[in-house]
Amino acid sequence: MAKFLRESRIRKALSDKTVIYESHVRSFWNTTRYEESDKMIHSVLRKKGKDIDVEFKFGVGDLRRVLDLKDSDNDPTIMSKRLAKGLWCRMGFTGHINGKMTKTSFSKAYRYLLHCMVHSLSHRKGAYDEISDYNMNIVTSLVLNRGYNISQVIFEYMKENSQAKGDRYIMYPRFIMMMINDQFKDLPKNSNDIMDMRNMLTDTIARITKEDDERTKGMICKISNLAYIAPEDDKRRHENSDSDNENEKMSELKEKKTRWWVEKEKGKRKRTPKTSHAVSILKDVEKGIVKGGVIRQLEF
Repeated sequence: MAKFLRESRIRKALSDKTVIYESHVRSFWNTTRYEESDKMIHSVLRKKGKDIDVEFKFGVGDLRRVLDLKDSDNDPTIMSKRLAKGLWCRMGFTGHINGKMTKTSFSKAYRYLLHCMVHSLSHRKGAYDEISDYNMNIVTSLVLNRGYNISQVIFEYMKENSQAKGDRYIMYPRFIMMMINDQFKDLPKNSNDIMDMRNMLTDTIARITKEDDERTKGMICKISNLAYIAPEDDKRRHENSDSDNENEKMSELKEKKTRWWVEKEKGKRKRTPKTSHAVSILKDVEKGIVKGGVIRQLEF
């Protein structure tokens, strides 16, 4: 699993160890606004040694480049719920198909993968066990080697936060700091201003994988074969696949449209809108994660 993450297109987004300076991130969210005219998020920062403010702005393309997400504007942001949940059944999901998708419903290796995603890519604080629909989509796209516009999804949540009334949530602090560092090299940086990010160390890994597996599930698709080619259309497996069949479990699925899911029977997949945290994936012998941010010290 560690090799799969190291080779994935979200490696930098998961594992970049950018030092976060709290005053800059707070300044960004306190002054941020979204401009429809250029479809960019704008903010104001203060430069070091100068009593002047400078404008800071970025669009979805800048976010894509800095996080090195290797997606494109032509990739979808919406996925079939049947595809996502079907793939998760192939990954050994043991919960009810119409219930919540939780990490504890998977065997240890997949539980670890999901924890990395929730810990580092979620846009809000919240329960670490439940997996959101867009994180399910990201995992599905990575495992099946399908295109998915992760950059746009992240940008949309940043955009919404910038348009919020009143106090704004300090969202994606590591990603914001990476964007700031890309444009400014002379901002004040004080060691007393470093934001304390919560890392996942060996004891965290032990905690999330301590339960006995109901059934050990083998690695599938791109996790087991980095050269894996995605099935055509919205299929979740190739015709000659020899992994366990999930059709019986999927027969009970009730379709429900959400922001990031579309009901397959209703046809068209929503196109990507034109507008729009670090995990150290270390060597196999090393081990260890930040909410919205870094995973350290992995071992499999």
